[in-house]
Amino acid sequence: MKKLVLVCVALAVVVGGVFWFVNGRSAQTSKHEGQLKVVTTNSILEDMVEQVGGDDVKVYSIVKRGTDPHEYDPTTKDIRETTDADVIFHNGLNLETGGSGWFKKLIKTANKQNDEEVFAASKHVKPLHLTTNKNEEDPHAWLDAQNGIKYVEMITEVLKDKSNDKAAKRIQARADKYIDKLETLDQEAKSKFNDVPEKQRLLVTSEGAFKYFSKAYGITPAYIWEINTESQGTPEQMRAVLSKIHRSDVKSLFVESSVSPKSMEKVSKETNLPIYSKIYTDSLAPKGKDGDTYYDMMKWNIDHIHAGMKGEKQAK
Repeated sequence: MKKLVLVCVALAVVVGGVFWFVNGRSAQTSKHEGQLKVVTTNSILEDMVEQVGGDDVKVYSIVKRGTDPHEYDPTTKDIRETTDADVIFHNGLNLETGGSGWFKKLIKTANKQNDEEVFAASKHVKPLHLTTNKNEEDPHAWLDAQNGIKYVEMITEVLKDKSNDKAAKRIQARADKYIDKLETLDQEAKSKFNDVPEKQRLLVTSEGAFKYFSKAYGITPAYIWEINTESQGTPEQMRAVLSKIHRSDVKSLFVESSVSPKSMEKVSKETNLPIYSKIYTDSLAPKGKDGDTYYDMMKWNIDHIHAGMKGEKQAK
């Protein structure tokens, strides 16, 4: 009798476990049923897709937050997710395809095709070019909010095309609301720097990622190296940026969240200027922190760069 009871209990546990597993899997499947599987190459594109796609998409970002997307080694999971994806968004403008060309190799391995599953979010952007190589495009177009809007419009176009009519309407509604928000931020930024004297309007960073930002908002970029795939902090680069600083009345320096601060710390020591704050270029902040969405990243950069140029009390 005792044995029979134990057998019954064991059977109940097994059946219950199977029931829980099947229902759990069913709920998970139901949650993602009808969703587009979207892969992005970085956290900025990931956030844009999430803002526009909402519950109609399931997004996976290859390059994680805080990591430089210029050079990257895809993992087995990255290959698997890319192979399974309905849509893949990359920045383009030679960001992921420069240097080692890791993205081209990934797409070939995953057997995905340009303009079928693979799309450049920057397709409608008018590119600026590097000063060290005028044939090479500067990839950092998203740092001008008007270009960010062009990214969102491209993402919206692709997601709608891949979705049914009901989902496409939801996607467009989200995109319209999001674009309005970015338009307002852009207009605010265009007038914000007018109260900074011209000789103070020099933005000193490690990488030359702020050409689009500077052109959009009426400031002058200065940097140690032009792009992260170059040599960083060479004597020639240091002399060039120090010369620009000495000819200006700049009040503060800035360092990007995704690069080592060592070179900028040397510049700070040489010039006796403070590093005012970190700013964001190639990656969003970790989730839950300031700068963890594209909108918040842009607002953080605009507000902190303005305050630093004005020589306001140093950010904590």
